[in-house]
Amino acid sequence: MTLVKEAPVRPAGKRPAAPAAGRRGRRRENLAGYLFMSPWIAGFLLLTAGPMIASLYYAFTSYNLFTPPQWVGLDNFTTMFQDPRWQKSVEVTLKYVVVATPLKLLLALGVALLLAQKRRGQGLYRAAFYMPSLIGASVSVGFVWRALFSDDAIVDRTQKVFGLDVGGWIGNPDYIIYALVALSIWQFGAPMVIFLAGLKQVPQELYEAAEVDGAGPLRRFWSITLPMISPVLFFNVLLESIHAFQVFGSAYVVSDTRCGPADATLVYTCYLYQKGFKEAQMGFASAMAWTLVIAVALVTAVLFWSQKKWVHYEEAAK
Repeated sequence: MTLVKEAPVRPAGKRPAAPAAGRRGRRRENLAGYLFMSPWIAGFLLLTAGPMIASLYYAFTSYNLFTPPQWVGLDNFTTMFQDPRWQKSVEVTLKYVVVATPLKLLLALGVALLLAQKRRGQGLYRAAFYMPSLIGASVSVGFVWRALFSDDAIVDRTQKVFGLDVGGWIGNPDYIIYALVALSIWQFGAPMVIFLAGLKQVPQELYEAAEVDGAGPLRRFWSITLPMISPVLFFNVLLESIHAFQVFGSAYVVSDTRCGPADATLVYTCYLYQKGFKEAQMGFASAMAWTLVIAVALVTAVLFWSQKKWVHYEEAAK
């Protein structure tokens, strides 16, 4: 007969205390993690969160950068909504967003569809099409674009060949906004790469089955390609819309820092810059900035709400 010593029964719900050495090891790991994160945390607090909180306070004050701010409540917002130039900036920005964003995405998707097919030199083509996205936001490109669309420049001479004599787009209030749109479309490389990644994930078996059923290229694109890449399309629409609302550098440089002529390129951020740094009305500019934040947040919310009707996810299909 063998005697077996039973283990002591522990009360339910209680666990043995972790060794002190283990707790100290976890503390050291956590401390090391926070230490590596400290540059990012400091940068976020000092360069992002701090200025945002300060600008929110300045939005309700009269502040000219040289004297202490004085609380004025909602006066900045009331004056802003009644300002004709502010209304003009909203009009110009909405026109830019509505025209530039769809055209840019259409071109990006079209080129991505071409590059998705197997052909020689794909890597070279991808790099060439992506290159403008890397340099398009530079000031030097803005000067080049201004030179291209000036009077008697290459664009002016080319359109005269086709019988269009409208002069340079830069000095024409009716056409200069389209020069900015063309610059935005030229930088289609980033959304193109994202579209290309989405197209690579579409199963080829779907195309083969549709082709057997007699579906043509247009039908396959509408019934297979678009639904399968709809999450990528949603991401690009969201990202490019936000970028379009924030356009500044191209409008400021191409218009020779005037945001004109006749306020034709007075995009929202350009007017914000003028009020804040040229007229030293930082309180008014802060109110404009937070109005833009709210507007972009509303557009983002609408896009997220609408995705339920046209964005198809594999998890939902399952």
